[in-house]
Amino acid sequence: MAPYDTIKVDELDDRVVVTLHRPQSRNAIDAAMIRELHDVCGGLEEHPRLLLLTGAGGVFAAGADIAELRARGREQALRGINSRLFDRIARLPLPSVAAVDGYALGGGAELAYACDIRLASPAATFGNPEPGLGILAAAGATWRLRELVGASVAKQILLAGRRLDAEAACRLGLVAEVVPADDLLARAHALLDRMARSGALALRLTKLVTDAPGGHPVTDDLAQAILFESEEKRDRMDAFLAGERR
Repeated sequence: MAPYDTIKVDELDDRVVVTLHRPQSRNAIDAAMIRELHDVCGGLEEHPRLLLLTGAGGVFAAGADIAELRARGREQALRGINSRLFDRIARLPLPSVAAVDGYALGGGAELAYACDIRLASPAATFGNPEPGLGILAAAGATWRLRELVGASVAKQILLAGRRLDAEAACRLGLVAEVVPADDLLARAHALLDRMARSGALALRLTKLVTDAPGGHPVTDDLAQAILFESEEKRDRMDAFLAGERR
């Protein structure tokens, strides 16, 4: 992947670590960051790996770039500039983890919601203050947040401006765990290590079936049929029966 201006990317064999890095604007998501994250997604679609997404300087992302939003009109809204990216992140072949320290507000919160699992530091704060700017949270929060925390809490955040601190976010299931800031990335990597020990195809199909709208037993059966014929399934089960641990 090429060098970037708004993000830092560390490529490992089984994962890619992306750090949002616009310190002058608390990692606000602008058009350049959107383009660069699309490029990262392209690489992960071509060569599936786990994704760890975090922010530099004690902030995840304090929102979208307001100056850019101020200049956008109907045509830009219909292009779904942010929402298309976040949907692409949500549909990545292998799981994504957001390690959230500090503010995840507006578009920054929606980016975190698009990841499969979120970990947070005690300083993490989630919120969607878009109606205060005369717009709505149109990059997934209006439906993704409802799925994550339920309609009542989603409306408190989206309509009443409620912000969730790390403790509340964990209690409501938005984040999996609250971790001291100094340990946040290590804990996120440990979570990814555990995922990486699973069969890659099994992990990929499990995510695909879990995210499929509505769900259906036939979908489960078809995915399982693929896995039952895989060499990795036979190798892993042979190892288990032989008493080997992975």
